[in-house]
Amino acid sequence: MSGTRIQTESLELVLREPAEVLAWVESMSAADRAQVSADWLAQLRASTSPDPWTCGFAMVHRESHATVGRCAYKGPPDRNGIVEIAYGVDPEQQGRGYATEAARALVSYALATGRVRIVCAHTMPEPNASTRVLTKCGFEHLGEVIDPQDGLVWRWEIREKAARASTGANRSVTPRT
Repeated sequence: MSGTRIQTESLELVLREPAEVLAWVESMSAADRAQVSADWLAQLRASTSPDPWTCGFAMVHRESHATVGRCAYKGPPDRNGIVEIAYGVDPEQQGRGYATEAARALVSYALATGRVRIVCAHTMPEPNASTRVLTKCGFEHLGEVIDPQDGLVWRWEIREKAARASTGANRSVTPRT
């Protein structure tokens, strides 16, 4: 899957190399690094090539070629066809719709693999920018859950049929290798 890129209206999601992601984790503050999932880190360290389920994507603005954030899956789909997404936009780039574009693209890509039935996301248990992004993308707020890594969070899900209707998964947000 080396070289996978996903085009959106204003972004190109570029698959990251395992070494690049490991260097990014090592550059984090000790407090932020402590929040990184040990299971995911083990998967990352075992990676021998870029993998969208493990390495994630750089969010690159198509016109300026500037990296504006990162987005990823929090691991491969589970045996029930569920995958979790995550995204973050650099503070100086926020408020421009990049998180919404990236979330829609991650949903579309996951569904296009044929391995995913449900895409989920977790947010802080309060209204915030991420809850607005997920609402725009057609996710349903299911309520509070305890995440083993993050503690109390709000769970959001979008099922395949609803995702195709609300995110435009039938449109051309397809991987390019």
